[in-house]
Amino acid sequence: MSFVSMKDPVGRAFREGYAVPAFCTWNAETMEVVLRVAERMRAPVILMHGPSEFTVLPPSMMASVAREIHKRYAVPAVLHLDHGDTLAVVEECLGCGYSSVMLDYSMRPFEENISSLAAVSRLARAREATVEGELGKVGKADELTAEGGGRLALTDPGQAAEYVRRTGVDLLAVSIGNKHGFYQGEPHLEFGLLAELHAAVEVPLVLHGGTGISEKDIRRSIAQGIAKVNVASELVHGLRGSLTTQWASGRNLWTPLAVAEALRGLEASVERWIRITGAEGRA
Repeated sequence: MSFVSMKDPVGRAFREGYAVPAFCTWNAETMEVVLRVAERMRAPVILMHGPSEFTVLPPSMMASVAREIHKRYAVPAVLHLDHGDTLAVVEECLGCGYSSVMLDYSMRPFEENISSLAAVSRLARAREATVEGELGKVGKADELTAEGGGRLALTDPGQAAEYVRRTGVDLLAVSIGNKHGFYQGEPHLEFGLLAELHAAVEVPLVLHGGTGISEKDIRRSIAQGIAKVNVASELVHGLRGSLTTQWASGRNLWTPLAVAEALRGLEASVERWIRITGAEGRA
């Protein structure tokens, strides 16, 4: 089975009132866990890689690994560039088979964000890939997180409508109080703003920073247009925490055994997010 664009799984989720979980994966083992759980739960999923993950393997090798693992599982999956930071990395990912790309110019001036994403949309359409843009600034909730800016700025509905119209993006990542990383206290999402954004644009909306948001708020967000939920910090920190605990206790000092145990915890997280987003049984 080949990787698909966002149009089918996320477009369908948007129409039918659920969301597709997007998981940060950084090696063969994490990709295999996500796809294996997705097949068992009959759920569409999104495998995400970005600049931080490309420090492990470059896009061409990461895509090759992903394809090799995916062909063993009969489940619809998207191979997505998350938080691409240059046009060059977007072009590289499209060239080696990513079925969806994000160029995150949310920290750039509005007009530069628009013109750059319009260019990406033209490139992606030629390869039948989809494009995610971001408007507003989704900041960091902690200092351990790789993604996000130093400050948060909410998405403006009027700008959002203009942005989607002029760029032709297929999905829009929004800032409604969500942040990357672990929240310091209870996260507060602006649901009134989300309702305005949902009314202002016709494309599926994306919630970055899913880790730490309550199940109730995730489902409320989905009811107001969120059709893709990103999960990264829970996976990264969960696996790291398991390894640290095992090694500190003197148990499983042989690295493959420690990684195997840590991956079992990762499996539970993937299963939980498939259920929370309502994606179970949708494949």
